[in-house]
Amino acid sequence: MDHALTFVISALCILAISYRFYGVFFVKKVLKVDDRQETPAHQLSDGKNYVPTKKWVTAGHHFAAIAAAGPLVGPILAAQFGYLPGFLWLLIGCVIGGAVHDTVVLFASMKHRGKSLSDVARSELGPVAGWCTGLAMLFIIMITMAGLSMVVVYALAKNPWGVFAVGMTIPIAICVGIWERSTGNLKAATVFGVAAIAFCVFVGPDLVGNDKEGYTAFGKLLFLQASTISIILPIYAFFAATLPVWMLLVPRDYLSSYMKIGVFAALIVGVVFVNPVIQFPAFTDFIGGGGPIIPGKVWPFVSITIACGAISGFHAFIGSGTTPKLIDKWSDILPVGFGSMMAECMVGVMALIAATVLHPADYFAINSTPAVFKALGMDVVDLPNLMAQIGLDLHGRTGGAVTLAVGMTYIFTGIPWFSHLASYFFQFVVMFEAVFILTAIDSGTRVARYLMQDFIGDLYAPLKRLDWMPGMLGTSLVACVAWGYLLCSGDIGSIWTLFGVSNQLMASIGLIVGATIILRMADKRRYMLTCLIPLAYLYVTVNAAGYWMISNVYLNTQSKGYNVLNGVLSIIMLLLGIAIFISALMKWKELLGVRAAHGGTPVAAE
Repeated sequence: MDHALTFVISALCILAISYRFYGVFFVKKVLKVDDRQETPAHQLSDGKNYVPTKKWVTAGHHFAAIAAAGPLVGPILAAQFGYLPGFLWLLIGCVIGGAVHDTVVLFASMKHRGKSLSDVARSELGPVAGWCTGLAMLFIIMITMAGLSMVVVYALAKNPWGVFAVGMTIPIAICVGIWERSTGNLKAATVFGVAAIAFCVFVGPDLVGNDKEGYTAFGKLLFLQASTISIILPIYAFFAATLPVWMLLVPRDYLSSYMKIGVFAALIVGVVFVNPVIQFPAFTDFIGGGGPIIPGKVWPFVSITIACGAISGFHAFIGSGTTPKLIDKWSDILPVGFGSMMAECMVGVMALIAATVLHPADYFAINSTPAVFKALGMDVVDLPNLMAQIGLDLHGRTGGAVTLAVGMTYIFTGIPWFSHLASYFFQFVVMFEAVFILTAIDSGTRVARYLMQDFIGDLYAPLKRLDWMPGMLGTSLVACVAWGYLLCSGDIGSIWTLFGVSNQLMASIGLIVGATIILRMADKRRYMLTCLIPLAYLYVTVNAAGYWMISNVYLNTQSKGYNVLNGVLSIIMLLLGIAIFISALMKWKELLGVRAAHGGTPVAAE
């Protein structure tokens, strides 16, 4: 397997077969969906939150919500271990774990009238597990914001063209939002928004200059260090998360969907027609640990680094959030839950290809600091030519976003005339990634505010009111300061790993809840294995990775990633996971006893 097209065809075949057979079995036999029953969208239809929606529209919404930066960045960082570990984990993790997790969480939320996972856990496992799940969700959303923001920081640092293009999406999105709201003419607003974004990308070099010819006065103002961007992002998030959703969040999410379609359509076309060679080996020398990006061994860290794309706990926020309130028929959870996860897996495979078509030395030159790369004893191959075409110094641009843009640009260099467009295409991909991540940051900060208001509202009742201005502003400020501090206190290796551990712990919680529901209502108790098998692997992996990071990085004074806060957060999350797991074991024992007393028949919901 030395050509990209081989990977694409193999992945598509495996995912299609898995969807047709395992997906149908899981939904129809294990979950026993019945379209004769009404979904919460019909039971509680209000025209606002609970709205019966056609399955492919819901599937599109769900996929857009779950497929943010994770499936793009994780596989690129995991390429450090070679192409094979990442490729295998993407496929195995998705089919056995991710698709099952997303579908069963969606099903569980619908069975509980569209409630959040913490509410479902409280009902299925008891108040202790429900409280621990809610607290874990609050920690995880904060860490997620820091991890995603880190990608933006390294993509835009010392990149005035990128800062200009991404920054202009904010006023453009606001204009689109106001235009559509005041006139109702979405078509005209969309044409304006897409044209304005394209214009900003193409006029960028004239306004800011570049590395080769020097920067203009305006470009020098936008030549920002990583530390500066790390401060700007939380400040931006505070205002974006408190503005009305129609003004910024929704229109920019809408516009970014066009970029997403365009970028991946281009990548698929490039892989099919150019069919580049995969230059990475199956395994690199870093599978035993000591890599310049992720310090640990291939296990457990390939499964921690590649979260979204294989299995992601962050999807539980979506699967127990807006999506269960939109499902028209119970059988729709097959394309919405199972299918969307498989589509995201393909996004991860394409990202892995974009990284591994680069020469390993070029890849490590981008994804490690100059000092670390020098110690590797490698010599770059194609990078000088790529930098000349793109007009930007690419050394030490860690975080994954730049590697994706470089890899996609490199694929298209096989087309003779493309060299004239290389710099524009590179910055367009960077803007596409940054805009998608910023949208996730907006939404995530809002979710963190809601969780905080719900938690603290038990002590101070006015906070429960989401429209209470002091509570909204105060909790938004606390959320931004919290994840902003995490962002400023680490590097991509430590922050992304912290995100990976917390994210996979959340996925473990989702599988625990799913296993409980299946044990209670499935015709056969052994169907519980559909959740227990991925849970067993994931739970051991999460704890192994968490313990390794705590002892070797976060609380190791000799490590460059030494960070007491990250260590304390990791310990708290792992302890919460243990508390939830113990609650689940007690509940499973109880359910098994009840089923045994009734001849193995399903147990009615409490």
